[in-house]
Amino acid sequence: MRETANQFCALGWDVTVVTILDESWEREFGLDQTLSDAVDPRVRVVQLPLARTDLDTDIRNYTKKRALDPVAWGKAERKSHLQHFPEEVFGGWRGALEQAVLDIHREHRADLLLASCAPYVNLAAAWHLWESDRVPYAVDFRDGWSVDVIKGEEAFTRDSEPGEWEARVLSEAAEVWCVNDPIADFYRQRYPELADRVMVVRNGFDADSVPSAPRTPDPERGLAFGYLGSVNFHPRFLKAVLDGWRLALQRGTVPKGSTFEIRGHIGAGHAREANAHMDLIRKARKHGVSFGGPVPKAEVGATYAGWDALVLMLVGGAFVTSGKVYEFMASGIPVLSAHEPDHDASVLLDGHPLWTGARGLDPEELADLFAKAARLAVEGTDEDRALARAHALQFDRTAVMEPAVRRLAAAALSDRAGSGRVSA
Repeated sequence: MRETANQFCALGWDVTVVTILDESWEREFGLDQTLSDAVDPRVRVVQLPLARTDLDTDIRNYTKKRALDPVAWGKAERKSHLQHFPEEVFGGWRGALEQAVLDIHREHRADLLLASCAPYVNLAAAWHLWESDRVPYAVDFRDGWSVDVIKGEEAFTRDSEPGEWEARVLSEAAEVWCVNDPIADFYRQRYPELADRVMVVRNGFDADSVPSAPRTPDPERGLAFGYLGSVNFHPRFLKAVLDGWRLALQRGTVPKGSTFEIRGHIGAGHAREANAHMDLIRKARKHGVSFGGPVPKAEVGATYAGWDALVLMLVGGAFVTSGKVYEFMASGIPVLSAHEPDHDASVLLDGHPLWTGARGLDPEELADLFAKAARLAVEGTDEDRALARAHALQFDRTAVMEPAVRRLAAAALSDRAGSGRVSA
């Protein structure tokens, strides 16, 4: 989203970004202010006083009902959101979002609104501005709404309330952006009349997130394995990976003294770093496993530079593309795939000279992959690392986003001359 806003600025557009308060972001997973450093200074940011009440950990703000029966309160809270929009956690934000984009448009006429999902209630704001003033809009779907990308199947039917909302909003969208071909194909089949408007706009990597040069492995002292990303998968997933790591160490197929560091966000709200995942990591400390917390964007490249091999832990299958896979590829460091073989990450990594391949989540198979990653780290040549980096160059974020933004900008102003204004 940052790159999208910057690209529109580069084309001469006035860009207004509607978001929520910094405090609201902090309440969820925290906030990395270094991400904002590279935002074009011409971008105007409007922060709305919206926050997830369900993630509030200050009991002084609780009603008596919530304090005495938090489960019942939670059910009622989710139900209340559904009265506004078919999204349990964010539906209640609809009115504020609709009014915000309308006020911005009335103050400084917009030529295009780009709605990024999730939350999907953003679609209501795009539709509201279209109905009231016929402002063109596009939908940056990323993972889609009516597709369950984890299970690879339909999430809800077309005749359901969210199905009717999705069909209504997509019917007038200038473009619909998806992150990979399987998701795009799902939408082209679901809405054949929109097929030519469904575009694949992949994620990518930022050049400053790639280490300048991988470090030299020292198997005598042990190798450093690392994972960077959100730990938002089921605890049994993490357990399988840690079991595979333990087996590799016990068999000696990973050098003695090797470590496995996990970095990123674990849990949100009250469960942040206080959940079953942390319990598993603490139990694995005796096997060299550690958790180092989130990594500021400005320090991502240096973090990769401290590891000899990367562990790519991903849920789902063919419909899932992780944003991290692009950084992993571009690092020039061996990549161990801890995910199903039939996964979009496998499509991207195919041909990467320092990739272990994917064999699923059986601990025995994962132990073999840890061993292979160790060999690749030690035996990989400078040429292998250079080829790995070259393999990823096509996914440089600027290179990915520039043509997509130019196409959308041209479509929005097809019958106009000069620059315009855009609310994103």
